[in-house]
Amino acid sequence: IGRPLFEREGRVVLPTPVGEGYYRACVETLKRLDRATQTASAGRHAARLRMGLMPSFTRGALAPALARFMQAAPGAEVHITEAYSGVLTEMVRAGELDFAVVPGFEGARGLSTTLLAREREMLVAAHGGDARHLQPASPEDLEGRDIILPSEVNTRRHTLETYFATHGIGIGRRMEMDAMIGTLEFIACSGWVAILPSFMMAGDRMGERFAIRPLERPALSSDFVLIEPSRQAMSAPAQAFADLLREETTRISAQWDDLLAA
Repeated sequence: IGRPLFEREGRVVLPTPVGEGYYRACVETLKRLDRATQTASAGRHAARLRMGLMPSFTRGALAPALARFMQAAPGAEVHITEAYSGVLTEMVRAGELDFAVVPGFEGARGLSTTLLAREREMLVAAHGGDARHLQPASPEDLEGRDIILPSEVNTRRHTLETYFATHGIGIGRRMEMDAMIGTLEFIACSGWVAILPSFMMAGDRMGERFAIRPLERPALSSDFVLIEPSRQAMSAPAQAFADLLREETTRISAQWDDLLAA
């Protein structure tokens, strides 16, 4: 096309600004072509949906959203993969999933990202003891506490470590656990705590089993994004389900707002 698209820096080849713009325009063209193909062939096959969700979403927002989706599309073929962000990101990049929901991260080539929800983080401890359900928790409440953290491959780990370092929080023992059910069961029978997204704890918001406290002064929140292949248009069933997930997380957030305000 008469303009350099790449430049070499040592052994690394990088796109020039012209190359980057050309790439993005081509990707958008491929997406429009894919969307046109889907529209032209609509109704030829039963709806098929392949999505990936983190355990926090499968515990909190999945069931009600899935119930609404299956009622609207009873013949749909649904495949759901539960995994952590690193695995889900690679599966989307490889075309094995229509979309996935993961913690927010810097954009990666080959993927499109859309903000799905911004959720407050909660300090979760066992019910009883000195824990005060729904009372705001400050950095001082974390001082010296034994805490369960996601492993280094989980994007939220960096967010939590930054929060500790920024506010000079000296936590006690650390345990890495990428198992949500195991994490909650261990918290319930021990003095260990964890910091978890509010939508994950929606079913426990009345405090029967856990003391759940919003982190405040300062508050801590996490972004969760929907990722999809950048050169493929999301199918109508996938878009419908993504919209239901967004609605469900919004509903859960409103429930927490009402409860904390009261």
